[in-house]
Amino acid sequence: MKTPRNKKAAWAAMAAIPALMLAGCSGGSDGGSDAGSDAGSGETRELTLAHSYNEEQPQHRCGAQVIADEVAAADVGLTVEIFSSSQLGGDADRIASVASGDIDLDIQGASALGAVYEPISVLDAAYVFEDADHLAAFMASDESSTVVDGFADAAGVQTLGAWSAGARQFTANTPITEPADLEGQRIRFPGSPQFLMNAEALGASATEVAYEELYLALQQGTVDGQENPITNIKAQNLAEVQDYLSMTNHQLNTNLVIAGPVWDELSQEQQDALNAAVEKAVTEVTACVAEEEAATLEEWKAAGDWEIVEDVDIDSFRSTALEYLEGAYSGDSLAVFEAIRATAD
Repeated sequence: MKTPRNKKAAWAAMAAIPALMLAGCSGGSDGGSDAGSDAGSGETRELTLAHSYNEEQPQHRCGAQVIADEVAAADVGLTVEIFSSSQLGGDADRIASVASGDIDLDIQGASALGAVYEPISVLDAAYVFEDADHLAAFMASDESSTVVDGFADAAGVQTLGAWSAGARQFTANTPITEPADLEGQRIRFPGSPQFLMNAEALGASATEVAYEELYLALQQGTVDGQENPITNIKAQNLAEVQDYLSMTNHQLNTNLVIAGPVWDELSQEQQDALNAAVEKAVTEVTACVAEEEAATLEEWKAAGDWEIVEDVDIDSFRSTALEYLEGAYSGDSLAVFEAIRATAD
């Protein structure tokens, strides 16, 4: 399965939308057999859409729910039933179920998908993307075929879209403004290979702690700091156990919307409707995340919950990380890294 040509065109249109327009916001295929179509027959096919996020997170309310609503409104003989909060299994279990056809659609982080096709985890590399606009530009470009087609060939899974669920920031009890500030600190990172590589690239000493145990680990001093997007930092109430929030913006939380064998069973009309639904969800999630982060930062500044450190030497962090990663990757992973960087401004 290859990325549909007019799907690339849709991503290209998204990349052209200025960030301010996105923040103010609330497809098609070369192939596809008519044999699987229920449109016009009076019958409706229900697709399952699974993810690991709770219903208050942007990935659900501005992503999965928008996909379901838009598909229903298209009236092409499809509906989408959402299973949130890992109801159909953890990430590793679900990607196997998507590939086998037991789950039709899924929303997963790039690092989780790396367990099936390692090069796709490069989308979660430190500073590989400049920002969410760069992610959209990459997905709209021919360069994205390096990873999208490779993933489809390796796993039999179609990538319908990708969005950023926010950039990751450091928290600690001292400011982190340059790579040297990470020396000697035990920083919690998720345990996936790409995240641990990011720690090395940034100059941090990584300590693996389960997300559910993070608050207690910081409170008890098991770790000195951690990194997460603003939405997770807020959800975990980390201001109660950390003093400084350093705006390093060192990694996008990249989510991909994927489809298994069901894609080839849909009619052209149904593929078009699903592509259009995902395109709108990508725009909506980008806007929701931007609005939520801005509101949270204003709330924190007004309450004085954190010392918010914005005077960060981003250039030093970026050059350190990218130099390390370019030397650490090889083969297809290096090809994906170079393809992404080729689309940076």
